[in-house]
This record gives sequence, structure tokens and C-alpha cells, in this order.
Amino acid sequence: MVLQPSLKNCLGLSCILRTPKAGFRSTAGGALVIQSVSNDVYQNLAVEDWIHDHMDLEKRQVLFLWRNSPAVVIGRHQNPWQECNLRLLRQKNIKLARRRSGGGTVYHDLGNINLTFFTSRKKYERMENLKLVVKALKALRPQLDVHVTDRYDILLDRHYKISGTAAKLGRTSAYHHCTLLCNADKFVLSSVLKSPYKGLKSNATPSVPASVKNLFEEDPSLTSEMLLDAIVKEYVTQHQIDHHITLINPADETLLPGINNKTKELQTWEWVYGKTPKFSISTCLNMAYKGSVLDVKVNMDVKHGRIEVCNIDLPEQWLPPALYSKLVKSLTGSKFCPNETTALVTTLLRVCPQDDELHSRWNLLCENMIMLM
Repeated sequence: MVLQPSLKNCLGLSCILRTPKAGFRSTAGGALVIQSVSNDVYQNLAVEDWIHDHMDLEKRQVLFLWRNSPAVVIGRHQNPWQECNLRLLRQKNIKLARRRSGGGTVYHDLGNINLTFFTSRKKYERMENLKLVVKALKALRPQLDVHVTDRYDILLDRHYKISGTAAKLGRTSAYHHCTLLCNADKFVLSSVLKSPYKGLKSNATPSVPASVKNLFEEDPSLTSEMLLDAIVKEYVTQHQIDHHITLINPADETLLPGINNKTKELQTWEWVYGKTPKFSISTCLNMAYKGSVLDVKVNMDVKHGRIEVCNIDLPEQWLPPALYSKLVKSLTGSKFCPNETTALVTTLLRVCPQDDELHSRWNLLCENMIMLM
């Protein structure tokens, strides 16, 4: 196994021992600390699913540590068009993932630590988990003003959110995960978590905006490894176990049978977008064309990520009704997706009359429709 540089640095810190995959499935009970050697959001979310589904959480508790390359992670019941700027994500090559827990949308990068606390459902207590994190931070830097709120957030200086919470409660097992802002790119964070989409109506779970701050802004002497070690020390002390972290590769099928199928499922369009609760769009496209502005009204219903109903209201003289009708017919039933829509309109353009003016108008309408997605 090849460890990434940040994890190699972890190996020498304090008295905590980190070793590769120590066969944790066979150990009988008690608590366990696991750290991922991957920065891939889909692999790490798949590990959460695997632990929840395969480990006997009636007999043991697990703390899972992980960090991701740039990604936006939405809650199980959220609408990505409502929560983030998908066009900007595509431009910056930032991944979008949907987790299986509820809660709001978060931005991850390597300046963000993720912690997942696994227990039986009976022992599930997220307030105690967050108090553990706060206690660890205070032990590391007593001057830090950090506390847990009734909303299960951790605030810095009574105002800035440095940690948000989400959870999944199974029949017998449960997990609670939270973020910890260390040195995340706040400019990218605020940019990608700002939806530009207009006229969208949805019953999906909305995120609650908050002012955020990095812990490193408060104390530049901190490092992510120091924070991880402080949290692990507090966890192992409370659970009376050895200071030991098991490093795992989330692509290791010998250790985690079936893990790669879980990872693939989390990457599919059907999961990331298709699981979006039904929503509608009612908006007006202000299309500038040859010195004038044309108002085009668009109404769509989207279910399972596919366009169920599509109405486009534009002047008949602007585009031939037959061509406009073909567009509406092609969009109905298709994915609410710029790539699929681009392919559809390109195909339709081939059967469009060979008229430059008509082609210009057609392209302008299609470009604006794609911008909705």
C-alpha cells in the first residue's frame, strides 16, 4: 500500500500508532479507530456504508477519519440545483456526491477533516460526540472559544460555524458524521454553495446558511495532523483502548468485500441526481438577440432527475412551431442534464432547415435552456 504524503507524516506523530489494515473484522469488540488513505469522496462515503452494513455495531464502536479532495456533498433528501452552483463545479472539476444521511450541503477539501462515529442505535448520541471534539480542541489549545449548539453545530467565538452534523439511523446501527473546518478554501466554499438557478420550487431539505471560519485563521500554529491526533487521543481515552489507528485502503476488496460496487453506485447519475425529490422550474429567459430582448417563459416539472413536463412559451414567428414542438417532445422524458440536452439539440439541429437565421435563433434558445441545468 502506498500512503499519501500527509498520511506518511501522520505516522510519526505523538504516541498514536498507525498501521495498515489490521484485520479489524476479526477483532471481537470494544472501540476502533480507522483512517482512510484515500482522498476520494465516493470511496470514503462507501466505507461509511460498508461499516454500517457489515460491522457488528452492537458489540463495538468505531471512529472513522477521512479527508477529501475538493467535493460538494449533499444530504440524502436534497436538491443539487437548489444547493450549489453545478456549472461552477463542472468548470472547477469539483466532484458532487450525495450521501446516505440527511442534513445539509457541505464543501470538502483537504483543509476539512471528516469524522464519523459509529455505534449501535441504542448508544447513538451525537451531542456527546461533539462534546468529545470540543474537549479535544480545548485540550490542544485551551484559549479556543468553541462550544456545541442545540443544532449540533460547533461554533468558534460564539459566531462562526466550524463543524456541521448529519446522521443515519438504521434499525440496529447508527452513525453520526461531522466536519471540522481547518484550512478549507473559503472563497471556493462560498462560491460553489451559492445556487444561481432561478424559479426553482422544491420540497427538498434546504441547507441553513452560516458564517464560517477556519481554525487555522484563529491559530496558524495548528495543523490538521495535530487536530486529528487530539481527537483520537480523546476518543481512545474515553473508550479505554490503545492509542492505535488502523489505516485502510477503501478500494481493498479483501478487507472490504463488495466495497467497489458501493463506490460505483455512489458515482452514478441515478444516485447523485436521480434521487432528487420532485421539483419544478418556472422562469423567464431574457434572451438578447440583435439589439432586442426576447422574453421566453419556461415551465418544467422534474421527477427522478428527468423532465416530466416541459412547456416553452415563445413567439410563433421567432421559431417555426414544428421545430419548437420537436424540442419540447425531445426534452420530455430526458435527463435534466446539460450533456444529454446538448446531445438532443445537436441531433435536432441536423434536421433543422438550412437557414442561418433560424440556426442562430435555435442555438440561442438551446444555450439558454442548457444554462437552466
